[in-house]
Amino acid sequence: MRYFSTNRKSAHVSFREATLQGQPDDKGLYFPERIPKLSTNFWRDFPAKSKTQIAFEVIKPFVGGVMTDETLFRICDETVNFDFPLVKITGNIQTLELFHGATLAFKDVGARFMSRCLREFSNEKQEKTIVIVATSGDTGGAVANGFYDVDGVEVVILYPQGKVSKVQELQLTTLGKNISAIEVAGNFDDCQALAKTALADEDLKKRVFLTSANSINVARWLPQQFYYFYALQQWSISDSKFRIPDSNSEIQNPVICVPSGNFGNICAGILAHITGLPCEKFIAATNANDVIPNFLQTGKMEDKKSVATLSNAMDVANPSNFVRILEIFDNDFLNLKEKMESVSVSDEITAKTMREVHAKYGYVLDPHGAVGFYALEKYLEKHPEKSGFFLETAHPIKFDSVEQILGTYGETPESVRELFDKPKQSIEIRANYEDLREILLQRI
Repeated sequence: MRYFSTNRKSAHVSFREATLQGQPDDKGLYFPERIPKLSTNFWRDFPAKSKTQIAFEVIKPFVGGVMTDETLFRICDETVNFDFPLVKITGNIQTLELFHGATLAFKDVGARFMSRCLREFSNEKQEKTIVIVATSGDTGGAVANGFYDVDGVEVVILYPQGKVSKVQELQLTTLGKNISAIEVAGNFDDCQALAKTALADEDLKKRVFLTSANSINVARWLPQQFYYFYALQQWSISDSKFRIPDSNSEIQNPVICVPSGNFGNICAGILAHITGLPCEKFIAATNANDVIPNFLQTGKMEDKKSVATLSNAMDVANPSNFVRILEIFDNDFLNLKEKMESVSVSDEITAKTMREVHAKYGYVLDPHGAVGFYALEKYLEKHPEKSGFFLETAHPIKFDSVEQILGTYGETPESVRELFDKPKQSIEIRANYEDLREILLQRI
């Protein structure tokens, strides 16, 4: 498999090169030259397959022979060695819980897979590697955990000062060693712009090997396909289990709703659908940062600044991965609208949804999950014959607002209790590239 840049100016590269480089020189995003199709054999024994086997078969065509099957299988096994339960909330709404990994967020999957790929590839290199990542909440902790204490790899995490929750901040600022947490006086878009500028700094790249761990990196983005298949394994409607695609039997495919910020997660789901994953519809649920909902209504992409919301990990005005969604649909606007809808949900509705779901069903939603639940519920009210699931992308304990709204976080994981006994280690900078560049040079 080879990868091209969405800006069409950089050379085509292998999966290994795309992972190491993170972003093409022309500042586009890497995208596979072709989208593989899952075989009939994959689906024949699909319900009985292990999580590791599914991950291995889904990702293998994208990796394209840059490592042995044994190494890839081991990486997949280490990536998905925790649970991904599909939990019923109402008669026609279920939630895929993606917070049972090391840092209690869906990004554990992509970060664990990428860190192990980079570890494998970095062993073949002599120079030090610096991984730079911008985070709006959960990415930083997942990346920090995945790369912690890895020889030859320094990790620099940029996060917006005062705009992540206490637990999120502790997860990325309490490790030390090869992990540097940088507080940026700005928002997530500022952090992302700083990271992209560093990755494009030719003089800096002559001194040290730089790569990214955001979802712009193919090794972070592509493995997010895995858990859509795990949801499908558990999917049932009126006690009718999932059936093999292309069979003569009827099956009601799920509507899938994804809380969306940088749009990497839903993009991975749509990619999985193109490879063969059955799906009725995708709903991209956003908060007040409504650039994509407006685009799907008007066909015009607005230039806006991000605004702070309860669902802070989705506070993204310029979602990088949306260009990949456009690639999947060959920039055909009508085709995209046929498969994907997008809904903006206010903080007021988010909080109200959290209270109502807790009162009616005893389920504790985090703000991002609440955005997903509401958007899916409203879609199903218009289509009562359908059913679906939404992604609960992080544990409620990671968001200070949950206790303020509900009076409880639900059960507190032991890993979170331990965080509060550790000292915070971070560096404060302005949203100025020269400040960041000086820090990066100190790590060479």
